[in-house]
Amino acid sequence: MQKPVKNAILIILVLILVPFFFFKSCVIYKPEPHECEIVTAKIDTLIAGPTFDIQFKTGMGNTYYINRGIESGLNLDSLNAKVLNKTVTLHLPKLLFGTSKHIAQLALEDQILYTEFSTN
Repeated sequence: MQKPVKNAILIILVLILVPFFFFKSCVIYKPEPHECEIVTAKIDTLIAGPTFDIQFKTGMGNTYYINRGIESGLNLDSLNAKVLNKTVTLHLPKLLFGTSKHIAQLALEDQILYTEFSTN
């Protein structure tokens, strides 16, 4: 095969594969504990966000969320009573370029209040 043809094929593969792997790394699908960064944070505010998300705001100015938490059966008032002004442990999935704000697991002391981890 001629060199220009090989180069063209290589460029096309790179142009297809690099965006594919980049966007794939930004999708959070069935996270596992070893794929997460563990963060402790004191929750100052808890609100219902758009698309039924539950947003947790900290005194440090960070915002984390449980995607479609209200649709998942979580009760905002109950969570508010449990975690407001308390320090919780969050498992946040790692992405290619940093850490997500998406909560894969929420725990208060030894009690798991929410998890997306498989139980197998």
